[in-house]
Amino acid sequence: MSGDTCLTTTLCPAAGPKPKTCSLKAGSLGNKYVRLNVGGSLYYTTVQVLTRHDTMLKAMFSGRMEVLTDKEGWILIDRCGKHFGTILNYLRDDTIALPKHRQEIKELMAEAKYYLIQGLVDMCQAALQDKQELYEPVCSIPIITSPKEEERLIESSMKPVVKLLYNRSNNKYSYTSNSDDNLLKNIELFDKLSLRFNGRVLFIKDVIGDEICCWSFYGQGRKLAEVCCTSIVYATEKKQTKVEFPEARIYEETLNVLLYETPRVPDNSLLEATSRSRSQASHSEDDEGFELRDRVRRIHVKRYSTYDDRQLGH
Repeated sequence: MSGDTCLTTTLCPAAGPKPKTCSLKAGSLGNKYVRLNVGGSLYYTTVQVLTRHDTMLKAMFSGRMEVLTDKEGWILIDRCGKHFGTILNYLRDDTIALPKHRQEIKELMAEAKYYLIQGLVDMCQAALQDKQELYEPVCSIPIITSPKEEERLIESSMKPVVKLLYNRSNNKYSYTSNSDDNLLKNIELFDKLSLRFNGRVLFIKDVIGDEICCWSFYGQGRKLAEVCCTSIVYATEKKQTKVEFPEARIYEETLNVLLYETPRVPDNSLLEATSRSRSQASHSEDDEGFELRDRVRRIHVKRYSTYDDRQLGH
């Protein structure tokens, strides 16, 4: 019978004498096969294999520790036997093919730590690290679930923020023929921008707002610009909602928020260049002694029209 033979039968408790405790003298078994019962899984191997490395198994089979045996002579080890065959293969060859799944590698590492097999522990830790880097997401997109959550996210972010609000169900009119396509184009552009500027801009999604499709741009915790992509079309005897795709404007505002990257206080000349148009906006009635606050650039692509843009036959 080969040294890596495993009998995966589960032993039932037998009536009779309790397991005996004994000490194995060093060299008493030589290279003979020993029988191991590891959590109900049966294994055959030699003392030479078990004592090759300075592990708990070497201490057990060199006489330094007492071992338990049943009435049939099986040496009992109170651990799960699922990965013990892999443990034996590592003791024989100093290397093994690790499992593919992270959970099984973690289980094997736990067993290796119990048996004090440091080389196998190191292999498992290195494999887990490689798998973590391999499957680590390129970017994470938070989804807003409440206004308070949105406020905390934006205020705590050290990066500029671009938010896309899309809520197709929030509509009391029917959509025009191209609206669904344009809505998808906005979502696709959001995904492309989030991949391109990952690490520099925090991209978040909002599905609970009042608008149907709207972009918002934030820098240093305050809103800088907004691009609303919906409009109302007055078709024959009915109103329809139209969704636009102002790609160039969205790109422009995304590049503008990059001026507000860390550190918290950006270059004053860059800020002046982007806020010049806002400083020329109309003042309120009580301009005297009133400091003009920075205004949000709201670019609404809402065009009220009296025609139906659907193609003939729709």
